[in-house]
Amino acid sequence: MSRRGKGVGSFAEAVADIPDGATIAFGGFAGPGTPYNLTKALLAQGARRLTCIANTTGGAHQPRMPDIGMLVENGQVAKVVCAFTAATRPTDVLPFTPFYERGEVEAELVPQGTLAERLRAAGAGIPAFYTPTAVGTELAEGRETRMINGREYLLEYALPCDYALIRAWRADAAGNLQFRLSQRNFCPLMAMAAKTTIVEVEEPILPTGALDPDQIHTPGIFVHRLVPIPPAPEALWTARRQERTA
Repeated sequence: MSRRGKGVGSFAEAVADIPDGATIAFGGFAGPGTPYNLTKALLAQGARRLTCIANTTGGAHQPRMPDIGMLVENGQVAKVVCAFTAATRPTDVLPFTPFYERGEVEAELVPQGTLAERLRAAGAGIPAFYTPTAVGTELAEGRETRMINGREYLLEYALPCDYALIRAWRADAAGNLQFRLSQRNFCPLMAMAAKTTIVEVEEPILPTGALDPDQIHTPGIFVHRLVPIPPAPEALWTARRQERTA
């Protein structure tokens, strides 16, 4: 850590050293916890052949915000690992979909709870675990299973990553984080699983010790870079979706 602590002056500076071929986890469940500004900075930075881990590749709603789908469109992504590779509505088409169908991007579909546990296992130093989820489905074909107490379980491996890009509500200078409501989805798990965790923070960064230790959601030991989010329009904040007509 440098003398100035974990604070970084800009989103561009925060992602500047992400190399080609990196594995990156992107926080968020729909809007909450999604690192729009860091994702936008990564688009401009241009790292390629990325493996992206997230709940989804992005939505089909408008107005569109920076997402993995944009990274795919920009030719920066080799593979995605996520719980949703297609839209939840048949009338929607994710920007990612045509690239996958043409074989330009690889996709690994992982059940949502399994995705979370694979990240948690990586952070906890657990190399693999057994789960009943996906047993008997296409996701289990050709993979190792084991009978335990009369029930079949599927072997899943931990999912470590080089970087995690997440969004938090509050942080202190030591990197201790608080998430607001459903921001606390994949973000704490991804911070544990990553070698380098980069956080865009909604509130001004507080002095070390200003946050109640009993109210810390992610300890600063898992956090490496903090970027306070400037007010709009200088930075991106969650926008209200346009109403659907169908």
